[in-house]
Amino acid sequence: MIPLKDYNPTSRFPLLTVVLIIANIAAFVQDRLTGHLEEVLIPTRHGAVTATHFVGGLSHRFALVPADLLLNPLHEWITVFTSMFLHGNWLHIGSNMLYLWIFGNNIEDRLGPARFLLFYFISGGVAAAAQIASAPLSTIPMVGASGAVAGVMGAYLVLYPRARILTLIPIFIVFTTVELPAFVIIGYWALLQFLNANWLGSGEMQGGGVAYFAHLGGFVAGVIMIFIAGGTGRRRRIY
Repeated sequence: MIPLKDYNPTSRFPLLTVVLIIANIAAFVQDRLTGHLEEVLIPTRHGAVTATHFVGGLSHRFALVPADLLLNPLHEWITVFTSMFLHGNWLHIGSNMLYLWIFGNNIEDRLGPARFLLFYFISGGVAAAAQIASAPLSTIPMVGASGAVAGVMGAYLVLYPRARILTLIPIFIVFTTVELPAFVIIGYWALLQFLNANWLGSGEMQGGGVAYFAHLGGFVAGVIMIFIAGGTGRRRRIY
């Protein structure tokens, strides 16, 4: 199921959501234009590499990563945020930005730009923490806005569970579109993350490099934070 758009109008133009999308696309294009050598180094230095950046002493002791890639402590934590603007390929950034546009504009409308920006980065930070806890020895650069976007989706589920989402559904080799409530689309997505997460992991990232625990962490953070941020105080019924 691929969501295409929602029928949930906003009261103002989602400027911050658009800025975040443009910033992600700009960072991705810049990464693509850096050449083969930088294509390797940029995710390593600016993506959140658990073993290198956050368990550096342990990883260096067991020679999991080269010593010259170990960063200073401040840079290590900055990578939690820089990693949110890097993506592995066009499908990765395309899906993240599509979900951010569909669900982010309404959360920005509800919270306002300032609180939405804080909400977005906290969701991404919690997502990174969840992935670090699940795979502390991983040397795969963690990149992408998925964790922050997952937080947005969690908030959307709380606020607009019945909002209608135009959805593309493949039926064998034929594609059709249907309108489904948000709780079906987001609930299905969350279930897939839960089922694919490596709950009995070995400390290294599994599942083809997909950070499922980051998705789950960001999602749960979004559900909780929308209450803390006061986003539920002016709730509208959406049919």
